Amino acid sequence: MSQPMIILYDVPSNIPQPWAPNIWRVRLILNFKRLPYRTTWVEFPDVEETLRGIGAPPTSVKNDGRPVLSLPVIVDPIRSPQAPIVLSNANHIAEYLEVTYPARQVFPEGSRALQALFVHYIQEIFAKPLLPIMVPLSHQRLPERSQSHFLSGTTPSYLSVPPEREQAWRAVQEQFDFLANILDKNSGTDGDGVVAMGHELTYADFAIVSVLIWIEKVAPHDGWVRVRQWNGGRWGKLWERCKSCMDVF
Repeated sequence: MSQPMIILYDVPSNIPQPWAPNIWRVRLILNFKRLPYRTTWVEFPDVEETLRGIGAPPTSVKNDGRPVLSLPVIVDPIRSPQAPIVLSNANHIAEYLEVTYPARQVFPEGSRALQALFVHYIQEIFAKPLLPIMVPLSHQRLPERSQSHFLSGTTPSYLSVPPEREQAWRAVQEQFDFLANILDKNSGTDGDGVVAMGHELTYADFAIVSVLIWIEKVAPHDGWVRVRQWNGGRWGKLWERCKSCMDVF
């Protein structure tokens, strides 16, 4: 009998590698912990029906009370093949994987609250200036059927690439500069100057690297060539540090 494997649900694209940052946060942990898994690809028009069919919990609720079903989602049959665990929300999945498979920790003792705050900052503040640039480019990388899912006659404003690209990238760089100044406090005797918690990779690093992967996959020439050189090459070094966790199965 074949070994049970965790299933990670992700969206396909028209580029060789996946790009969605929230899903990469989960994939990086699965690879780091060396857990057996495989990816199931679901186009955006099929996400809601697919997730409802496997009993995935909603990630939020609409104003009218209807549940919102979104990726990432995992199905874990390893401990209980007859009643597999189904989870959504990258942060919930990260905490579940840490508790269930504690080898190769991503939440060192006493760090969970601070890491949760850090990841919230990455999502809600650090990555915000990237959205006007990256959301339209990400939409262009989707298969045609998924692209059409977000269009209803006219192109929504959020799918239009901003005309002032350099100005938009300067706003992004301000966030990277701020974060670099904070992380520089973990240099010298306090760390290697690369990772968020001093010396060892943690969930906080995967939150940053998932954003770097998004840029590298979707905007390799306009974005990644500049970002990897910012702040003395810090972001390129972090990407390289996590490269062994970037396999896609």
